[in-house]
Amino acid sequence: MPNLVETTGIVHRYLSARVPLIVVQSIEPNRVMEIIASCAARARQMSYYEHSRTEGIKDLLTGQAVSDETSLQAALEQARMTFKSRQNVNFVFTDVEGLESETTTSRHFAEMVRLAESRQCTIMLITANPVWPGLGRLGMCERLDLPTTEELALTLTQMVDDHRGRLPIQWQADEVRQAAEALTGITEAEAINVLASLLAKGSLEITDLAELSRFKDRIFGDMSGIERIPLRGDYEVGGLRGLREWLEPRERLMKMDLTHSPLHPPKGVLLVGVPGCGKSLSAKAIASQWDLPLYRLDMAGILGMYVGQSESQLREALAAADRVAPCVLWIDEIEKALASGAGDSGTSRRLVGQFLFWLQESTSKVFMVATANDVSSLPPELLRKGRFDELFFVDLPDPSDREEIAQVYFQRYLSMDPSPLLLKEVVEHSDGFSGSDIDAVIHEIAARRFTSAQEGEPSDEEILAYFDNVLPYSQTNPEDVAAIRAWGESRCVPAGSARTLNGTFAGATAPRRRVLV
Repeated sequence: MPNLVETTGIVHRYLSARVPLIVVQSIEPNRVMEIIASCAARARQMSYYEHSRTEGIKDLLTGQAVSDETSLQAALEQARMTFKSRQNVNFVFTDVEGLESETTTSRHFAEMVRLAESRQCTIMLITANPVWPGLGRLGMCERLDLPTTEELALTLTQMVDDHRGRLPIQWQADEVRQAAEALTGITEAEAINVLASLLAKGSLEITDLAELSRFKDRIFGDMSGIERIPLRGDYEVGGLRGLREWLEPRERLMKMDLTHSPLHPPKGVLLVGVPGCGKSLSAKAIASQWDLPLYRLDMAGILGMYVGQSESQLREALAAADRVAPCVLWIDEIEKALASGAGDSGTSRRLVGQFLFWLQESTSKVFMVATANDVSSLPPELLRKGRFDELFFVDLPDPSDREEIAQVYFQRYLSMDPSPLLLKEVVEHSDGFSGSDIDAVIHEIAARRFTSAQEGEPSDEEILAYFDNVLPYSQTNPEDVAAIRAWGESRCVPAGSARTLNGTFAGATAPRRRVLV
């Protein structure tokens, strides 16, 4: 990724070498002009002229107008006459249309480049798109990417310092760095606009950092392939202690400055297991607790009906995720698009290859939370160590997890703290329940009482009766649960309490014998 300093050095070398055509591709023409102005200041023995549609032709070093004529044809004629009469002259053209393919304009520029070469002159083009190869191969092409985090941090620091003392500003170096990381992926002008909008309210507070991702959403609008998921502040996952403990150091790593470290940001996790046990909820809880925006990549929506369409849409979606980093990227039921199978003309294999390449090479702070139910259809290369940071198996909650989950939903839906005796009975009556089963039962109790205008807390008998009337997924689909467990227990790290292969919890004692009387 060429940054501003590197690109400046390259352009200066091209100018010193008198390369007849220098094409700088960028969506930020103002930053490119800063590079050219810097190079011009270092080599003032040459003349520099700039053409724009608003100001015509002016001397780049002095700023004086040479011609008020704004048309491209007039500017090319001025350049032609200048090249004929002088040597070591440089002409800069911005926002020229019709250079992407072989057109009258691109062929005209090719002829001008040949004239410039014969007179030790240079034509510089600033364009957002690649130029016609027949033109580009007459000189050298360079690309200026979006500002790096370090460049944005410098720009934001200068702007904050300019207002320090005039406005109450709480941001220090760490907050500016966090802001730069949050805004990475947008242009320098957009970053300045965002910070100016925050300063315009009369102060700059620590809490303003949370606004940056929303500004970024407005800049990108409807992004290809991914959607922003609104987050509440009450996401809480009951159980899954192993997963929660594993996530703690990764949160710190996501928020640390890794610029001068050989470490890379955490890539993410793949959660496989029994449906309804908290895989999707975990993605929302991670984003909420880490204070990062959550985006969802719909893998089923990626698939297109035309050859190459699916790959293109996945590439655009992953590029969009890189632009909105740092973030949490949630991929629900990843097997829907990446499952290996016949009859798809190799689409799934190409999607897997593209996805794995992105996982391996991306350096953005995108923490991926992928979930899968039918893990048997996933390609084996996706599951090896190093693709995801870890593979977790999410099983049905054990008794202690069910107690914790029940407490969460009793408090959320009924605003009640159940007694230890009630919790014990709920745990016994919810054997085989998933977290979503417990959620559904307690929500049903609260909904019935709300619609019938019942006040106070429900009785223990009423609560237990609701649990007894539910047939959980583990009983309606025992074969599916057994198959999922058989795969996950031997290949994944348990997200909750560790289990032995026969399904009992590690450390549990064998049931005692009871005599029938």
